Amino acid sequence: MFLALRELKHAKLRFFMIGMILVLISWLVFILSGLGNGLSSLSASAFKNMEANYVVFEDGARHSMLRSVISEDLTEELKNQEHVNDVAPMGTRTAVVLKENATSDDEKIDVSLLGINPGTFLEPEVIEGNPLTKGKDKEVIVNNVLQNKGIKLGDTLEIEGTTEVIKVIGFVEDQSFNHLPAIFMKMDLWRTIHFAAPGSDMGINSPVNAIMLQGKNIIPEDIDQSVEGIETTTKQEAINGLPGYTAENGTIMMMLTFLLAISAVVITVFFYVITLQKSNQFGIMKAIGASNSFLGRAVVSQVFLLAIISIGLGVLLTYGTAAILPEAMPFALDPMLVFIYALVLLVVSVLSTLLSVRKITKIDPLQAIGRVE
Repeated sequence: MFLALRELKHAKLRFFMIGMILVLISWLVFILSGLGNGLSSLSASAFKNMEANYVVFEDGARHSMLRSVISEDLTEELKNQEHVNDVAPMGTRTAVVLKENATSDDEKIDVSLLGINPGTFLEPEVIEGNPLTKGKDKEVIVNNVLQNKGIKLGDTLEIEGTTEVIKVIGFVEDQSFNHLPAIFMKMDLWRTIHFAAPGSDMGINSPVNAIMLQGKNIIPEDIDQSVEGIETTTKQEAINGLPGYTAENGTIMMMLTFLLAISAVVITVFFYVITLQKSNQFGIMKAIGASNSFLGRAVVSQVFLLAIISIGLGVLLTYGTAAILPEAMPFALDPMLVFIYALVLLVVSVLSTLLSVRKITKIDPLQAIGRVE
C-alpha cells in the first residue's frame, strides 16, 4: 500500500486521467441503472407493489392480462386450494380521462384503470384522502402523479367514450401500470366500463382479467389440475408478460453489460501499458529483493484506491443528476442497485489488473536493467 500511495502522489496527472475515465464510466452505469429501474417502475409498479405471490390467468393467455378473461366466481374455489391464504380478483384497461365539463384536448390524460374489491390486499395504502369503501361505486383513488396534471381531492373526472363520471377521494404513491398512472376503482364499475360492448364478456359471469393469490408454498401445477380452464404463474412471470417489460429491461441490461465489459478492457489496457513503461523500474526493484507478490499488491492497491474514489464520485454525481432531472423522466435510483453496481465496478476494476500482475511476474531483473541483450 505504501508504494501504491507514493506512486499515486507522484504521478498525479496520469492517475487523475484514469480516475476521470472511471468516474464517467461509473456515472453512466448508475444513470442507466436509474433509467432502467424507472422504466420498470413505470411499467409495472402497481403490479410489483401488490402483496400477491401468484397470479391466475385464463388458460392459454400466456401470462398476459390483456388476453385473459376468467370468472370472479373462481375465487371461492381457489381459496380452498392447498397453501392458498387469500385471493383477490383484478381487472385492467387503459382509458382517457378529463376533468368534468373540460373543453380543451389538453385536459385529457391517459391512465390505466385497475378494478379491485375494496379492502382486499390489492388495494394500495392511501397517502392522502380516503380509501375505497363499499357502496360508493363512483369513487376512485389515483396515483399522486396526477396532481401534477391539476387533479385534486374531490375532483370529478369523465372517462372518454363512456357516460361514467368518477370522483377522486384519495391519492396513492408509486402506482403505475403499462407506463400510465393507475386509477383504482371498484370491480363493478370497472366491468361496466371494460365490458360495455355487448358480448365482450364472452358470456362469462362476473368477468375479471386475473385473480391474485397469497401463499408462500403454492404449487401452480396442482391448482391448474384442480381448477379447469386456468393457468397459474408466479407474480414475476406475470410482470414479465406485461407489454414491453421484458424488452425494456433486456435492453438496459445489455447496455450495462457492454459498459462493464468496456470498462474492464479500458482499465486493463491502461494499467498494462503503464506496467510496460515501468518494466525497468520493476526489474530494479526485483533485483534489490522486491518479490512478485509485493509488486503485484502495489498495482492492485493502486487500482483499488482509484476505483473506490472514482466510484464514490460517480455515485455523488448520479444523485446530483437525479435531483435536477425533470419529474416526467422515468428515473428511479434504488440504493440497493446502486450498491450492487458499485461493487461490480469495483470487482471488475480489480480483476482488470490481473494481466498487469502477470506481466510483472514475467519481468527478468537482468533484462529489465539492460545487463542482458
